[in-house]
Amino acid sequence: MASTAPVIMRIMASSIQTAKRAGGIIRDVLKQGDLGIVDKGKNDPQTEADRSAQRCIIASLAKKFPSVKIIGEEGGSDLNVCDDWLVEDSDETFLQQSCPDEWRDAKPEDFVIWVDPLDGTAEYTQGYVEHVTVLIGIAIKDAAVGGIIHQPFYQQPDGELGRTIWGLKGLGTGGFTHSLAPPGEFIITTTRSHSNALHQQALNAFPATKVIKVGGAGFKVLQLLEGKAHAYVFATPGCKKWDTCAPEAVLEAQGGFLTDINGEHYAYNADVEHVNRQGVLASVGENHSELVYKIPRKVREAVGV
Repeated sequence: MASTAPVIMRIMASSIQTAKRAGGIIRDVLKQGDLGIVDKGKNDPQTEADRSAQRCIIASLAKKFPSVKIIGEEGGSDLNVCDDWLVEDSDETFLQQSCPDEWRDAKPEDFVIWVDPLDGTAEYTQGYVEHVTVLIGIAIKDAAVGGIIHQPFYQQPDGELGRTIWGLKGLGTGGFTHSLAPPGEFIITTTRSHSNALHQQALNAFPATKVIKVGGAGFKVLQLLEGKAHAYVFATPGCKKWDTCAPEAVLEAQGGFLTDINGEHYAYNADVEHVNRQGVLASVGENHSELVYKIPRKVREAVGV
């Protein structure tokens, strides 16, 4: 069945299994104790878990989809990996679903896969492991259409670690139970570590009853999907396309929105700039356009300049 399914369905099914394996690598590195931290810049560490998880993901997907462009946060990766890191199976349950008509004829050269092997690295090194996600975003031409968000440290009721959430526009989402945030409140989720004066001005423009500061774009979007927050506000450059491709696809497959702070979608083709210069604004169950206009114009004009 996998060999005859449309390309988007095969990439999604492979990415679900590959994200799970990358999550296992991330847990293994933490258990071993030597994180192998390299500082890429201010508040931007890289660990052995980032490097190893990316090698697992890109080697596995590149072997199955050699003509698909794959862009990873950690740059070029050595694709000669041990057999234990090479994921060859696919999620057969996902493959049993019907492909949305709009993606059925997409060709391999239409795709870009954006990989953040460990979103929330700073939190990983500081012990906030519940913030950590593995993100695999799937774009067709300019649009983020599919995404996998895997939580390596999410504890299932039976004690097993790991949860894998997926979304495909036109099909829906899986792996979690969607909830809306409480009515009569307005809860914002935002950055733990990348704030500045402009960002604070944007936050102050909202009548927030609570502000939840967490790490990682993936974990922030999960706050929206699980009804813990109404909006995700990040009014400053800082995150990249590999941070937002998968979360955008999953959130919008659930009926939400993820845009820049001007309400425009980012493009995810292979030639775009990697930095999201106009920040991030995301919501579900809200009037997204109204949220855009709550951000002061002087902030929207200044961000990214």
